Amino acid sequence: MAIGSWDPQAAAVGGLRASDADRDRVVDALKTAYVQGLLTQDELAARTSQALAARTYADLTAVTAVLAERPPPVQPPARKRIGKKAVAYGTSAIVLSPALVAAFLTFYGGFIILFLVACVGVVVSSAPMAPRRPGALPSAGRR
Repeated sequence: MAIGSWDPQAAAVGGLRASDADRDRVVDALKTAYVQGLLTQDELAARTSQALAARTYADLTAVTAVLAERPPPVQPPARKRIGKKAVAYGTSAIVLSPALVAAFLTFYGGFIILFLVACVGVVVSSAPMAPRRPGALPSAGRR
């Protein structure tokens, strides 16, 4: 008896009777194909019932034959994440130019100093925190 995932090439012996374990492995392979998008829900239901009713390895091979013919669906590329610090720098750069213009037009230099302090605070506060050990609680103070 074979152990592991369903292998249609190894099961191409045709007329030998299939065991319950073989049928279960085929059903698992069909479920995996459904998760990967190779089968629709209706196809999964139909092929699962065929696999459970199969008596020989040839019947099981016929149930999974379509899986080798279908190419896996194309996955869209993963989106690149933007760091918090990059967002803080970008926001500061966008807001800084109108603030500079407003400071020079109104002759109020204190406004720009306050704005610069706020931008530095945003950038510093967006720094990544050190990772914590799983299950560790933050210590409020030692006795």
